[in-house]
Amino acid sequence: MTGFSSFAELCEHVEGVSGSLQKIDLVAAFLAELEEAELAIVPNLVMGVVFPPGSDLVMGVGPSILYEALGRACGCSPDTISNMLRATGDPGLVAEQLAQRRRPIGFGAFVPQDQLSVIDVHRRFVDVARASGRRSQDIKVKNLQFLFSQASPLESRYLARLAIEDLRIGVGEGGVRDALAKAFSTPAGEVERGYNLTNDMGMVAVNAKRGTLTDLSVTINHPIKMMLAQLGEGIPAAMAEMGSAAVEWKYDGARVQIHKDGEQVRIYSRRLENVTSSLPEIVSAVGQEVTAETAILDGEAVALGDNGRPLPFQQILKRFRRKYKVKKLAAEIPLTLFIFDLIYLNGRSVIDLSLTDRRKLLSEICGPRLLAEQVVSDRPERVEEIYQSALDGGHEGIMLKNPASVYAPGKRGKNWLKIKPVMETLDLVVIGARWGEGRRATLLGSYRLACRNLESGTLLDVGWVATGLSDETLAELTEIFKDLIVVEKAMEVELKPAVIFEVAYEEIQRSPNYSSGYALRFPRLVTVRDDKSLEDADTIDRVVSLYKMQRGRNSTA
Repeated sequence: MTGFSSFAELCEHVEGVSGSLQKIDLVAAFLAELEEAELAIVPNLVMGVVFPPGSDLVMGVGPSILYEALGRACGCSPDTISNMLRATGDPGLVAEQLAQRRRPIGFGAFVPQDQLSVIDVHRRFVDVARASGRRSQDIKVKNLQFLFSQASPLESRYLARLAIEDLRIGVGEGGVRDALAKAFSTPAGEVERGYNLTNDMGMVAVNAKRGTLTDLSVTINHPIKMMLAQLGEGIPAAMAEMGSAAVEWKYDGARVQIHKDGEQVRIYSRRLENVTSSLPEIVSAVGQEVTAETAILDGEAVALGDNGRPLPFQQILKRFRRKYKVKKLAAEIPLTLFIFDLIYLNGRSVIDLSLTDRRKLLSEICGPRLLAEQVVSDRPERVEEIYQSALDGGHEGIMLKNPASVYAPGKRGKNWLKIKPVMETLDLVVIGARWGEGRRATLLGSYRLACRNLESGTLLDVGWVATGLSDETLAELTEIFKDLIVVEKAMEVELKPAVIFEVAYEEIQRSPNYSSGYALRFPRLVTVRDDKSLEDADTIDRVVSLYKMQRGRNSTA
């Protein structure tokens, strides 16, 4: 059984090298030696994720819970931890330093570092995630306290980071993919396909070891990444490239993936969170209107006002957030479902069928009340008419889809194009904030934004946003972020990466002041995207692409 100390040593070695190939080699060698039970866990941990997307288990550990557990395990005060955090800026290093001078409370003397195994740690994390009810915080703290009381200093560093799912070793999805390919002599493309179909790198790893990667497929009640669209350059250009297109309204709503398994209906958000209990009218509509025994459906939940026009996006998010008094809010903000694609039907995946064939099957099992309208046309003027009707209806624009295209989970490409009247926005991770001044002194007044580096799994900052924030909005945001504060230094705080801002801007500029090498000029908050996870945040590649598109810059700009 692999000790957690071995995993911690791997993380230390990986963190200590800068080259991505060196990191991949180290991870590959480690994965190749694991037993299957460990292999089902470790690849996700290497990415800084305890449970894969779509799992019903969520750690739910913020900095306050982590620091309380550390304080109890090591017998130190909150002020001591705060001072150490200001000096290091890293909860992991604080945990390591505290373990070096630990005074155990309640769990006896320090146990040799090999006592904890990877499996032991994961089981404790499962207990943390399952804690619920009024005593949930205390249960989480006690489980983490036990782990820290048993861990060596080095183990404590990575336990702390894993608890808040911020491992900081520079290995992302792409790195683990390549490491698995190398560990088990498997094409990286097969590993990536397996991950796109399961969203569980542990499951992919086990199948790579067995040589059964090609057996992986879409499974009912196991959500997969949704296919994505990229911004089109306009109707004439898009139609010239596609020839004929399936045209749909781009609804101003929230994406949902629906799994119907007999009479049971499960609904997953774009973040692949199970939101079934929050959307009872969607469950009822699917039960009444979808005739298939088993199906996975792709669609959009839209909040429509009395005039038939969509309500603000924040109103929809209120529905997705709600855990209590669901029926009352459902009556106040009813949702309408529009289903536009089919992923799985009666025991088999249909993602490799063309859009035309998937649409035909969808129309056979989905009642007209839920089926999104679609027009196939090769005439730009007809597409323009549909575009105007969508805008007149208060929606964002239209989608142009290649009728011959397969459903590509998690992929963004030219087979789906979105046509909108405004410049594309960016979905960015909030990684820091500053306290305001004067009457806003008790509020976080500006926010530091970052994009993702897919290969390294790191976040690269692109500037700050403070425009578009009313006092009411700032109060709401401060409430959201106060439990995500990792380190506080004077007026500035570092935040656990967990929240996505959709941000508009005037221009992207080159800038040596930020780790991305780019900065947003005049950024403005459009909305908080509670429906999106960190994996949905835009990448540095997309920032660079948008920069080059500005003012006709070419690829060498």
